[in-house]
Order: sequence, then C-alpha cells, then structure tokens
Amino acid sequence: MSPLLYLAQRGTAAILALTVAVHLGTILYAVRGGLTAGEILGRTQGSLGFLLFYAVFVLAAAIHAPIGLRSILREWTAWRGRSLDLAMLALSALLAGLGLRAALAVYGA
Repeated sequence: MSPLLYLAQRGTAAILALTVAVHLGTILYAVRGGLTAGEILGRTQGSLGFLLFYAVFVLAAAIHAPIGLRSILREWTAWRGRSLDLAMLALSALLAGLGLRAALAVYGA
C-alpha cells in the first residue's frame, strides 16, 4: 500500500470512529425518546448541520471502504494493476454519490 493510501485509510478511520459514535448515539437517543420516523425527519429536514455531518460521514466511508477492499482483493486474489484501482475508484464514486444523494434527500425532504 502506498504511503498516501495508508494515510487516507488511517485518517478516514479516525473520522469514521467519531461519526459512527455520534450516529449511533443519535439513534439511541431517538429510539429511547420514542421519536417516530416522521418526527426524526422533521428535526433533520433543512438542517445544514445534519447535511454537513452526514456529508463528512459519507465521504469518509467512500474513501475508507474501497482502500480496505483493494487491500483484501490484492491479498486474496490475483487481481492487480490499473483495473483494480479503477474498479475501487468507481466503487468510491458510487458510495459517495449514493450516500450524498440520501443525505440531500433528507435535507430537502
């Protein structure tokens, strides 16, 4: 793994540790508070803070996961080279696109 990929993997892991903890804490708070899906949507809809938080969460996951999967595929299979890198880049773009689309949908709902 190149030094840049190593740093990206470790940096996004740190971001994900924080964002996953906040995300799970928020879920626990909402469930224990008896909030319905409609009430949760009402609180998150139009919230720039919500959008920015989940944009950071999504982008960190979209960078972190393909780097890890690339390492696993290189270790367990014979897949190497540019085609693997391009496939992981496409996966990263797909994850980022779908995740940001979901966050924007909640923001604009």
